[in-house]
Amino acid sequence: MTRTLSIHPRYYRWHVDPGIDWTEANTGYDTLDWEIRMDRVALVSLDVWDGHYLRETRDRIHAITAGRISPLLKVARDTGLSIVHAPGPQVALQHPNWVRMIDAGEVDWPVHDAWPPKDFVDRTGPYANFGYPVEPRQPELEVRRKARKFHPLAEPVGDEPVVANGEELHRYCKANEFLFLIYFGFNTNYCIVLNDYGTVHMSNRGYTVMLLRDCTTGMESFETLPRLGQTRTIIQHLEMSQRFTLTAPELIGALRE
Repeated sequence: MTRTLSIHPRYYRWHVDPGIDWTEANTGYDTLDWEIRMDRVALVSLDVWDGHYLRETRDRIHAITAGRISPLLKVARDTGLSIVHAPGPQVALQHPNWVRMIDAGEVDWPVHDAWPPKDFVDRTGPYANFGYPVEPRQPELEVRRKARKFHPLAEPVGDEPVVANGEELHRYCKANEFLFLIYFGFNTNYCIVLNDYGTVHMSNRGYTVMLLRDCTTGMESFETLPRLGQTRTIIQHLEMSQRFTLTAPELIGALRE
């Protein structure tokens, strides 16, 4: 018998009930009641690395990974929920569990077309002045990027698959018939929404995506740090754009039923 999960994904409802004034102030959150086949679900661990160059972001990542992600992974493994690790190509290609469903020419996906010109994309030659400014500590950041590795509390266990990019995640999901992708990881306002293996791109491929909103954090600015405004805004943006969110306790409860 195929096991199912009873979950209640949250979204932001732009609509109002009949008789209610259709204004922004009258819109709000709502939830759905879903019963989904567990063998169609993959829990996606996205860019859960062992550190970050921003101290506050790093501290939040460590706290969330220890307090929420690690317990969730244990329950997911105990109950047989499929876990897929998406740590970016720098980490994935070095890991023994890399699924190798792409070749070397597909790592930087999609392959660059003839337009815009390559020197424009790279901001070289006649376009060198139009690039993002080079910061004095950029070499230090590059060293940190090359040294990235899995957070010790979120490393793949056993033969759990590791994928390098969105095309490989798609091929793996197709091979295993996954339809629902439940995400956790970092950073909310960058990799979660911008990476080709993140929520937006995979949603655009046709998958139903859900973000565990208590298992993520963004990089905050001096203006948004007090209320974690960047993190909150991106979570709400996903809920406003036909994507969904859950919490780790909700998913753990569904897995334990």
